[in-house]
Amino acid sequence: MVAREVDFPPVWLAGFAVAGVVIGQILPLNVTAIHIGGGILVGAGILLMLASVAQMVLARTTVLPGRDPRTLVTGGLFRFSRNPIYLGQVVMLAGLYLYWGAVVALPLVALFARILQKRFIVPEETLLLERFGPAFEEYAMTTRRWI
Repeated sequence: MVAREVDFPPVWLAGFAVAGVVIGQILPLNVTAIHIGGGILVGAGILLMLASVAQMVLARTTVLPGRDPRTLVTGGLFRFSRNPIYLGQVVMLAGLYLYWGAVVALPLVALFARILQKRFIVPEETLLLERFGPAFEEYAMTTRRWI
Protein backbone atom coordinates (compact mmCIF):
# COMPACT_ATOMS: atom_id res chain seq x y z
CA MET A 1 0.00 0.00 0.00
CA VAL A 2 2.83 2.41 0.77
CA ALA A 3 4.35 1.80 -2.68
CA ARG A 4 1.12 3.00 -4.32
CA GLU A 5 1.07 6.12 -2.15
CA VAL A 6 4.59 7.17 -3.18
CA ASP A 7 4.32 6.12 -6.83
CA PHE A 8 3.92 9.65 -8.16
CA PRO A 9 5.90 11.43 -10.88
CA PRO A 10 7.59 13.88 -8.46
CA VAL A 11 8.96 10.93 -6.48
CA TRP A 12 10.41 9.46 -9.67
CA LEU A 13 11.78 12.91 -10.55
CA ALA A 14 13.48 13.16 -7.16
CA GLY A 15 15.05 9.72 -7.59
CA PHE A 16 16.41 10.59 -11.01
CA ALA A 17 17.65 13.94 -9.67
CA VAL A 18 19.57 12.16 -6.92
CA ALA A 19 21.14 9.90 -9.55
CA GLY A 20 22.23 13.02 -11.43
CA VAL A 21 23.79 14.53 -8.31
CA VAL A 22 25.80 11.37 -7.74
CA ILE A 23 26.89 11.14 -11.37
CA GLY A 24 27.76 14.84 -11.36
CA GLN A 25 29.99 14.30 -8.35
CA ILE A 26 31.75 11.32 -9.93
CA LEU A 27 32.11 12.65 -13.50
CA PRO A 28 31.60 16.43 -13.39
CA LEU A 29 31.82 18.71 -16.40
CA ASN A 30 32.18 22.23 -15.09
CA VAL A 31 31.53 24.63 -17.94
CA THR A 32 29.82 27.94 -17.18
CA ALA A 33 27.66 27.91 -20.32
CA ILE A 34 26.34 24.45 -19.42
CA HIS A 35 25.44 25.63 -15.91
CA ILE A 36 23.63 28.70 -17.26
CA GLY A 37 21.76 26.68 -19.87
CA GLY A 38 20.81 24.18 -17.21
CA GLY A 39 19.47 26.92 -14.97
CA ILE A 40 17.36 28.28 -17.81
CA LEU A 41 15.92 24.81 -18.49
CA VAL A 42 15.14 24.28 -14.79
CA GLY A 43 13.28 27.58 -14.71
CA ALA A 44 11.42 26.79 -17.93
CA GLY A 45 10.43 23.37 -16.64
CA ILE A 46 9.14 24.78 -13.36
CA LEU A 47 7.16 27.50 -15.15
CA LEU A 48 5.67 24.95 -17.53
CA MET A 49 4.62 22.70 -14.65
CA LEU A 50 3.16 25.53 -12.56
CA ALA A 51 1.23 27.05 -15.46
CA SER A 52 -0.15 23.64 -16.41
CA VAL A 53 -1.19 22.82 -12.86
CA ALA A 54 -2.86 26.24 -12.56
CA GLN A 55 -4.76 25.58 -15.75
CA MET A 56 -6.02 22.24 -14.43
CA VAL A 57 -6.98 23.76 -11.08
CA LEU A 58 -8.92 26.51 -12.86
CA ALA A 59 -10.70 23.80 -14.87
CA ARG A 60 -11.53 22.11 -11.53
CA THR A 61 -10.02 18.79 -12.45
CA THR A 62 -7.45 16.65 -10.71
CA VAL A 63 -3.73 16.89 -11.26
CA LEU A 64 -3.08 13.60 -9.46
CA PRO A 65 -2.34 10.60 -11.67
CA GLY A 66 -4.98 7.89 -11.66
CA ARG A 67 -7.70 10.07 -10.14
CA ASP A 68 -11.06 10.65 -11.81
CA PRO A 69 -10.82 13.67 -14.14
CA ARG A 70 -13.79 16.02 -14.18
CA THR A 71 -12.81 18.02 -17.23
CA LEU A 72 -10.85 17.37 -20.40
CA VAL A 73 -8.42 20.29 -20.56
CA THR A 74 -7.48 21.00 -24.18
CA GLY A 75 -6.73 24.73 -24.27
CA GLY A 76 -3.77 26.85 -23.26
CA LEU A 77 -0.60 24.82 -22.88
CA PHE A 78 -2.61 21.66 -23.48
CA ARG A 79 -3.07 22.77 -27.12
CA PHE A 80 0.61 22.04 -27.70
CA SER A 81 1.12 18.95 -25.53
CA ARG A 82 -1.27 16.49 -23.94
CA ASN A 83 1.17 16.27 -21.03
CA PRO A 84 2.76 19.65 -20.31
CA ILE A 85 3.28 18.84 -16.62
CA TYR A 86 5.28 15.73 -17.47
CA LEU A 87 7.07 17.65 -20.21
CA GLY A 88 8.00 20.27 -17.61
CA GLN A 89 9.43 17.57 -15.37
CA VAL A 90 11.54 16.18 -18.21
CA VAL A 91 12.83 19.65 -19.12
CA MET A 92 13.57 20.37 -15.46
CA LEU A 93 15.49 17.10 -15.03
CA ALA A 94 17.61 17.81 -18.11
CA GLY A 95 18.29 21.28 -16.75
CA LEU A 96 19.29 19.96 -13.34
CA TYR A 97 21.76 17.55 -14.92
CA LEU A 98 23.31 20.36 -16.94
CA TYR A 99 23.34 22.76 -14.00
CA TRP A 100 25.13 20.15 -11.87
CA GLY A 101 27.60 19.36 -14.64
CA ALA A 102 26.24 15.81 -14.89
CA VAL A 103 26.25 15.77 -18.68
CA VAL A 104 26.93 12.03 -18.77
CA ALA A 105 23.63 11.52 -16.92
CA LEU A 106 21.58 13.05 -19.78
CA PRO A 107 20.60 9.62 -21.23
CA LEU A 108 18.70 9.08 -17.97
CA VAL A 109 16.32 11.84 -19.07
CA ALA A 110 15.06 9.58 -21.87
CA LEU A 111 14.63 6.73 -19.38
CA PHE A 112 12.70 9.03 -17.05
CA ALA A 113 10.41 10.10 -19.92
CA ARG A 114 9.84 6.45 -20.84
CA ILE A 115 8.90 5.58 -17.26
CA LEU A 116 6.50 8.51 -17.09
CA GLN A 117 4.88 7.38 -20.32
CA LYS A 118 4.47 3.73 -19.31
CA ARG A 119 3.53 4.21 -15.64
CA PHE A 120 1.44 7.37 -15.83
CA ILE A 121 0.64 8.73 -19.28
CA VAL A 122 -0.70 5.59 -20.95
CA PRO A 123 -2.97 4.69 -17.99
CA GLU A 124 -4.17 8.31 -17.79
CA GLU A 125 -4.99 8.29 -21.49
CA THR A 126 -7.00 5.09 -21.03
CA LEU A 127 -8.92 6.77 -18.22
CA LEU A 128 -9.52 9.90 -20.31
CA LEU A 129 -10.74 7.78 -23.22
CA GLU A 130 -13.19 5.95 -20.96
CA ARG A 131 -14.41 9.19 -19.41
CA PHE A 132 -14.56 11.50 -22.44
CA GLY A 133 -14.74 9.07 -25.39
CA PRO A 134 -14.81 10.79 -28.81
CA ALA A 135 -13.75 14.16 -27.36
CA PHE A 136 -10.52 12.62 -26.09
CA GLU A 137 -10.00 10.66 -29.31
CA GLU A 138 -10.22 13.87 -31.33
CA TYR A 139 -7.90 15.68 -28.92
CA ALA A 140 -5.37 12.83 -29.06
CA MET A 141 -5.43 12.88 -32.86
CA THR A 142 -4.74 16.62 -33.04
CA THR A 143 -2.36 17.11 -30.10
CA ARG A 144 0.93 15.29 -29.61
CA ARG A 145 1.62 13.34 -26.45
CA TRP A 146 4.82 15.26 -25.66
CA ILE A 147 5.51 18.15 -28.07
